[in-house]
Amino acid sequence: MEIKDSRIDAGKAFDWGRTSKEYARYRDIYPEKFYRKVIDRGLCVKGQRVLDLGTGTGVLPRNLYSYGAEWTGTDISPEQIEQAKILSEAADMKIDFQVVPAEEISFPHETFDVITACQCFWYFDHEKLIPKIKSLLKPYGKLVILYMAWLPNEDPIAGKSEELVLKYSPNWTGAGETRHPIWIPDVAYDYFEMEEHEEYDLMVPFTRESWHGRMRACRGVGASLTENELARWDDERRCRIE
Repeated sequence: MEIKDSRIDAGKAFDWGRTSKEYARYRDIYPEKFYRKVIDRGLCVKGQRVLDLGTGTGVLPRNLYSYGAEWTGTDISPEQIEQAKILSEAADMKIDFQVVPAEEISFPHETFDVITACQCFWYFDHEKLIPKIKSLLKPYGKLVILYMAWLPNEDPIAGKSEELVLKYSPNWTGAGETRHPIWIPDVAYDYFEMEEHEEYDLMVPFTRESWHGRMRACRGVGASLTENELARWDDERRCRIE
């Protein structure tokens, strides 16, 4: 599913389906502390119904499945959902995965106790989605927005890796991250109150191979470069890490 959005990468088209296999293999990297921050708040646990928007390969529901919530995951990309189903079925997890844009989800009123959006919230049309999220949440239901980024100005490998992405995708807007609260659109405050936010550091270990795979699975590389560009990026990236 090709996506073009003037807010992202100057409108350059990208398609997560082109990198779904790499995404499934190399982007399931959140450490246990990341998930504990959710569980310790009493969210996504037994007795709750949870909807994960922009689920991708189902990283969040699969990793939180053992805590007993009933999960539904939606994504715009058929290839991402295909990988999510393969991985969840291999682990004998019963998760309802659906191919549907977030703005077009359709469930009965007040279906969910929690709605999550991990690493994806900025992609959505918030004017359409936020009222729908509110209607789908039960009274006192929670919207949980999650995000993790490397810090290119503090880690030289991350910094050099970003330079190479920008060489091939100069308008990539995923570069230059710092510590900051997750951006929340103004319309969200018309329907929700911010209960809390937290920013904290996580250590995520990588091998040469897994870091190469993680970078290849990013929007500015595997999801948007042509086959020829991707081959050249791949060769240059491998030369840099040898």
